[in-house]
Amino acid sequence: MLDEKSILLAEDDPNDVLLLERAFQKAGLRNSLKIVHDGEQAIDYLSGRGIYADREQYPLPFLILLDLKMPGTDGFEVLQWLRADPELKRLLVVVLTSSNLQSDVDRAYELGANSYLVKPVGFDEMVHLVQRFEIYWSEINRTPSSPGSLKTERPETSLV
Repeated sequence: MLDEKSILLAEDDPNDVLLLERAFQKAGLRNSLKIVHDGEQAIDYLSGRGIYADREQYPLPFLILLDLKMPGTDGFEVLQWLRADPELKRLLVVVLTSSNLQSDVDRAYELGANSYLVKPVGFDEMVHLVQRFEIYWSEINRTPSSPGSLKTERPETSLV
């Protein structure tokens, strides 16, 4: 279940942060969200730099919920940085944004997003989205190994 795993939320709008925190709580995912408020903080968190150096307190997330439209380093730049890092490139990234522009959807997928969701406006719709989100990412979806844990597997050979 996702409640046992960290999810990094990169979101600059305090109202959306509050809405998502409450939706996660109502969906039974109380302890999973770690929050950063812009793209630079997201990169610092993922790099383990500065205040995020303590991996006990700031563990690498299972998944990132990434807003695209943030001041300074935006979500597109975070996604591009993330996919260029060999240790983090397989991290699951779900774009969660208010933009429903097809050009943003296309660009996010071109940069390596695993999913693109448009933020619902109402609280009940957000709770429903989080519940479906949890079922998909924790029960249905298969996730890749982290790059550091990959082992080269040799195919079995038969002499018969």
